[in-house]
Amino acid sequence: MSFLVTSEDPSDRLSDRCCNLSPSLSDPAKRSTLCMQLMLVMLHLVYIGFLLIFDSEFMDSLKRHHWYTIIYLLFFMATIAQYLFTSGSSPGYVLDAMREFSRAEALLRTSEASKRPAPSKNDSVIVTLDGNQRGENILGNNRMNWTKMVMDMYPNGTSVRTCTCSFCNVVQPPRTKHCHDCEKCILQFDHHCVWLGTCIGQRNHRRFWWYIFEEFVLCIWTGIWYMQYLNDHIKESWWNVVFVIIMLAILAVSMMFLFLLLIFHSYLIMTNQTTYELVRRRRIPYLRSLPERVYPFSKGVCRNLYNFCCVTSSKYRLEALPSSHAVDHMLIP
Repeated sequence: MSFLVTSEDPSDRLSDRCCNLSPSLSDPAKRSTLCMQLMLVMLHLVYIGFLLIFDSEFMDSLKRHHWYTIIYLLFFMATIAQYLFTSGSSPGYVLDAMREFSRAEALLRTSEASKRPAPSKNDSVIVTLDGNQRGENILGNNRMNWTKMVMDMYPNGTSVRTCTCSFCNVVQPPRTKHCHDCEKCILQFDHHCVWLGTCIGQRNHRRFWWYIFEEFVLCIWTGIWYMQYLNDHIKESWWNVVFVIIMLAILAVSMMFLFLLLIFHSYLIMTNQTTYELVRRRRIPYLRSLPERVYPFSKGVCRNLYNFCCVTSSKYRLEALPSSHAVDHMLIP
């Protein structure tokens, strides 16, 4: 009689335990996202740690409670907090919007049944979802269901099939796209950010803009500290100087990238566009027939900036496509 004995690698047992403790670690995509986030946070800590350990002037100014050093440290912590807050924020999922409309319609129907006025709700609709987070069970006997409301936003003659996501099985409002990384449909989809590990959409685009703005300012401020250190310690050990030069080169590349990204997204905000709409315009059915210089969702620079900066992110905004008459009006110089 022979026995087959298999020896399990201790590293495999440790990996299994970690996956059991945190189910997200069992997903390779989520695991790589977590590693990317940890790497980015560690890079920030390396920059600030070098100043705290090796820059005596930085520490002296901190001990003397110089206001600019304290503000720099507070701004550094605020940038890290903004990064974590943005990475954990919701971009605006279609299924969540459907739930909100379902609750609003249920409240409206209850109020009508009791003959009491209901709180005002925009674009109310009642939708029921099944337990597996998909949109198969949309009620069709309500006064205004999700499908009818969404299809009213498209030009006449648009087929429901062309607007239905083949993965989520929900009817997508205009400006919506399914993200294969998040495995959900995103309202006003902009792009999937690998550094944040989440999509950028309607509900977190403003947080994303503020994050890249803060990161850009932090890079400039940190670069100033490093240039001062390099100027004061240029004649000291060569390895120290080489390390600072490498860190400054990384900062320079980061500042250039963040500056271009900031300008690009500021342009998108002023014209009420998204990265996906700008890059894939000819592949989006309801945009490919429009002239290049027509921004169908733009309401003017001032109104676009107001909607982006002042409208609360807790609301879902669904924008209908403009009529042919409105498009002709946009073509007038």
